[in-house]
Amino acid sequence: MSAAVPFRDPARTDSTALREHVAALLDSRRRGYALPGAFFCDAALYAAELELIFGRHWLFVASEPEIPEGGDYRTFDIGPYPIFVLRRDDGSIVAFHNTCRHRGTRILQQPAGVVGSNLVCPYHRWVYDETGRLIGCGASELSAPMEGLRLKSVHVKRLAGLIFVCLAAEPPDDFPAMAAQMEPYLLPHAVARTRVAKQIDLIEHGNWKLTIENNRECFHCAGHPELSRSLFDFFGDIQEDALSPQERAAYASFQTARKAAIAGWERAGIPWQLIEKLHGRPTGFRTDRLVLNGAGESMTMDTRRACARLLGNFTDARLGSLHFHVQPNAWFHFLADHIVTFATLPLDAGRTLVRTTWLVDAAAQEGRDYDLENLTRIWVETNKQDATLVEEAHRGASSPAYEPGPLVGSEFMVGMFHSWYEERLRAALNL
Repeated sequence: MSAAVPFRDPARTDSTALREHVAALLDSRRRGYALPGAFFCDAALYAAELELIFGRHWLFVASEPEIPEGGDYRTFDIGPYPIFVLRRDDGSIVAFHNTCRHRGTRILQQPAGVVGSNLVCPYHRWVYDETGRLIGCGASELSAPMEGLRLKSVHVKRLAGLIFVCLAAEPPDDFPAMAAQMEPYLLPHAVARTRVAKQIDLIEHGNWKLTIENNRECFHCAGHPELSRSLFDFFGDIQEDALSPQERAAYASFQTARKAAIAGWERAGIPWQLIEKLHGRPTGFRTDRLVLNGAGESMTMDTRRACARLLGNFTDARLGSLHFHVQPNAWFHFLADHIVTFATLPLDAGRTLVRTTWLVDAAAQEGRDYDLENLTRIWVETNKQDATLVEEAHRGASSPAYEPGPLVGSEFMVGMFHSWYEERLRAALNL
């Protein structure tokens, strides 16, 4: 039976005590099983995760269409760190810690907006340019050199229109390798030539790891009737002799549809082969182009395209759904007619922000090219269902009586997430 490993003082930052505590938790994990309950409610572990996972790895925060013009910005809270991402007038994208070098006030205080060529702290009117350089101190005189009071920068990487940030002084150096492999998959979907059709923030009342685990498997997908209309429920290694006659017939239909889909993907010249690198590297990722059921055009209730205007230079809507997962906080669905991005950030040990964004071709018009309810319905409903599942899992796993059970074959990505998570904590703490 799992139980929280005692920690002498969760508020302390003594490295030896923290290392021993995290090591004991990791040692309590049984390979091939769900995580012990302490992983979801231990205060010291959560504090370590903010620093060692979210503070040291590449995090997806937004797509470029969310800040399309010079001066556009978005703000984010990553654990205790408020930051902002800004598109400069020359089109480049930068990120800074959102704290004034005077007395700490957040400079940009709205979730999103537009600034001029200068950034002005609303408290005492300290002024910074787009490079973060301090260029004015309001009505006051400053004796200290302004050059030493620049805004603190945050590392930024762009991947085919997706924006990632890293808070670490020295971020993981494997992002370019991921980008080199992923760009051929993502670039045909032309993220940079899309616009935001809808964005919804949902708070799941569960630990962030439960949110990620829930996404990394479809063992529970019978609880998603809307999603199941377009998505075949066959993932990982399938043991045909273990299938019921009804499941075997569905699997045969899936294999036929997949064979036809692969032929279509190859005619279109788009990559579809699986890339499986969810652990064994700092920036764990995975991609797989999935065949869709029914008409096979999009993730909609009737399985047909949601938007009349296809993305990029596509001429055929039957291109499946390109799934892209990145540890520790994001997943994506790239279709021929629209894109759905999911960014997650922990709010506290028991609450997680899930931000879902729907992107359509930049020239598409609501009411003419797409119906917003039809475009968003499947994931609006699926997200609500997932929020309930995550909340109930958090409640149950927090019980002292909870004992983890074994993972099944279709939960292989959950196991890979656990491996990545343990690898990264052990590497950070030299365990």
